[in-house]
Amino acid sequence: MTDIIDEIFELFARFGSDRYGEDLSLESHMLQSAAQADSLKAPRHTVVAALLHDVGHFLSPEGEPATGRGRELDHEAIGAAWLSRGFGEEVTAPIALHVNAKRYLCAVEPGYFDGLSQASRLSLVVQGGVMTRAETATFAEEPAFVAALMLRRCDDTGKDSSGLTRSLADYRDLMETCLRSAA
Repeated sequence: MTDIIDEIFELFARFGSDRYGEDLSLESHMLQSAAQADSLKAPRHTVVAALLHDVGHFLSPEGEPATGRGRELDHEAIGAAWLSRGFGEEVTAPIALHVNAKRYLCAVEPGYFDGLSQASRLSLVVQGGVMTRAETATFAEEPAFVAALMLRRCDDTGKDSSGLTRSLADYRDLMETCLRSAA
């Protein structure tokens, strides 16, 4: 099972320096998101979800990196499905829901949209836009609802171009403890 962690390290090494519309690399963004989750005393699975939430940007159905193509590829679904080879739903469900969490928060929280980065505002359009009232009610019933909202907020705040964080290697043990067989 630790093979998936080695693969994660390889993906970060190959594609982590790529940009995705923000003024920082994907690796820096993902590490900052994990640091945010850790600072909030999030459960360990949520910290790992924050760390890996955008791994789908490194992947595509064709097996090529999805970054830099200027189109939305359902990175949350691709990443969650790929990670499910080694991680359980405590990690993958919030990842699969983090885009819908943005759509939800735009619908229910006044001022949330205004706090989004320009890139997040632009991607919201291709991600389905602001949720309808019916969609918000359905989304609020998701088992991973609370974790998805926490991950989303960490995603939103993990975009400091000068932010310093721990390294990916610093999270290796935590990822290993969250593997499906270790949980």
